Amino acid sequence: MSIDPEDPRPPFQQVASALRAAILTRKFEPGDKLPSGPQLATTYGVARMTVQQAIRLLRDEGLVISQQGRGVYVRERTERPAGLRPHIERAFAEPRVTIDFAGFGGETLHGALQEPLDKVRHGRLSPKSIAIRILVPDMQIPMGLPARRDTGGDDPDVRARMHRILLRYTQGIEDSVQELETLGLVERASVETRVHPVAPMFKLYIINRSEVFFGFYPVAENTVTLGKEKVGIFDLMGRDAVLFHHGADEDSESTGSQYVSQSQMWFDSIWGSVAKGRDHDAG
Repeated sequence: MSIDPEDPRPPFQQVASALRAAILTRKFEPGDKLPSGPQLATTYGVARMTVQQAIRLLRDEGLVISQQGRGVYVRERTERPAGLRPHIERAFAEPRVTIDFAGFGGETLHGALQEPLDKVRHGRLSPKSIAIRILVPDMQIPMGLPARRDTGGDDPDVRARMHRILLRYTQGIEDSVQELETLGLVERASVETRVHPVAPMFKLYIINRSEVFFGFYPVAENTVTLGKEKVGIFDLMGRDAVLFHHGADEDSESTGSQYVSQSQMWFDSIWGSVAKGRDHDAG
């Protein structure tokens, strides 16, 4: 796989071309980590500086992202839906795990956390600390969504149902994460949930302050049971939300880095202003 001395292109362009072909033919899948700089230098018979130039070129093309201290990864292209679970599991391989979630109920986050949490319990992953913040709507106040289909308006019973669902998943996350600290499997584990007065129209995950997953909630007709009555509502369908991935890299001015930075700024601004602690026993 050495470079061709008769090729008129500079060595870094030849290396970039070979890696580009491997990415586009999916020998390296989206989310895969590329071999290290020294490994690539050995593979292609070039200097490490040449590899760095090649990676810089691929990063400028949007094919890879460089994450400080972690390596170079094939980018999850923003025009394609991306999978959340493997990225959360990869985050748990780091010494410190941080996840910020803003959305409607936390069901997807609850599901995505189960496998890495099991691996921590069995000693296959060993982060030192886990900190999760959850922003969800305050279902004790009137909301524009979900809404009754017949009137198009707020219904306390519909909100009470959603409040019960919200508690099921957020408290499940709190219990399973904080158990790890109780068992002595991690040094520190915390989950904090705050509520805010706006029905969310999107879901947002910020992982280790370096990756973002974002998706819009479709609004669709749904039928729910309230007491013994079946009621038609306009609902926010979280399971149908397609997530897109954005990752920060070493270039603070890149689109991915800016997206992560602005997402974190938005989350922190809501968290520190209109969001408030949740009443666990309400509803």
